[in-house]
Amino acid sequence: MTENPLLRTPLHELHVELGGKLVPFAGYEMPVQYPAGILKEHLHTRAEAGLFDVSHMGQAWLEAEPGQDAAALIETLVPGDVAGLAPGRIRYSLLLNDDGGILDDLMVTRTADPARLFLVVNAACKDADFAHIAAKLAGRARVVRLDDRGLIALQGPKAAEVLGRHAFGADALAFMESGTFALDRVECMISRSGYTGEDGFEISVPAEEAERVARLLLSETEVAPIGLGARDSLRLEAGLCLYGHDIDTTTSPVEAGLSWTIGKRRRAEGGFPGAARILKQLADGPARRRVGLKPEGRAPAREGTPILSTDGREIGRITSGGFGPSVGGPVAMGYVEAGFAATGTPLSLLIRDKAHPAVVAALPFVAPNFHR
Repeated sequence: MTENPLLRTPLHELHVELGGKLVPFAGYEMPVQYPAGILKEHLHTRAEAGLFDVSHMGQAWLEAEPGQDAAALIETLVPGDVAGLAPGRIRYSLLLNDDGGILDDLMVTRTADPARLFLVVNAACKDADFAHIAAKLAGRARVVRLDDRGLIALQGPKAAEVLGRHAFGADALAFMESGTFALDRVECMISRSGYTGEDGFEISVPAEEAERVARLLLSETEVAPIGLGARDSLRLEAGLCLYGHDIDTTTSPVEAGLSWTIGKRRRAEGGFPGAARILKQLADGPARRRVGLKPEGRAPAREGTPILSTDGREIGRITSGGFGPSVGGPVAMGYVEAGFAATGTPLSLLIRDKAHPAVVAALPFVAPNFHR
């Protein structure tokens, strides 16, 4: 039997032309870095603007049947307050299983039509996510996949200035707000959002126009192409979870430090999957918590590294770790027993069978630069 061939995004030929080092990721052939290298790409995004291809992610409309309200329907699957969103506003939320475990994290945008929501989900989960949503809401709503669209992220402190030159009015969007704009005569859905900790935008564009739009943005002196390597180090410094690593079906929103995604009304009313477990954890506290960690020295602690108490007992594991270019040293996130989660708690990390000192650190490691 042969393995399924890797898929390609609408920007594949552009990645090759730009010298991108292509690797398998979530079933796609994606650039992990360009000739400048991960360190320079990371620092460029923090200082100016980086362009990311995120076309592998899943985009879809959730369309309610007549007489149904799309926000009320999606709230049966996620703990976020979607009904309270004004049209054009976006909510980061979590798709939960019946036990309150996290099936995926996703972005939900309220449109002017109460029967329609715009969803963006993770690439590796999109087939399962859309099948799950369609099955749970069968007869009440349908999922319309937008596999004919690309998705481009423009991130960094210069992103708004650059985008405003080409999409009139898009730079006036508030954080977590979306709208439809003409970008070089191409109609795009643009949201002021991203996953780097910086100000920025995500641009949903017809696949056949994606390369033209990407080239136009890259023609600006502030913009450089950025690969998956720097995307990962940027989100790690920002303390943001990566699905399948920091969050999965074994973690609840409370354990993951994502209680803020559960709105006041939802806490009072419940009605989301796993509500009994999650509300109990909100009241009593979870047995474990996601924390930030700063190892001493220069050796990074990678995913799977055991976390030890100072007396040598294993109390957790690293879920994401690496070098933080903006921090200037190694950073990590992981889960520890709740009694060890306080900022400043000394711990050890078992790296190559040797205990290395570390300390619990406040998240994020780099102050967020979102537009407010």
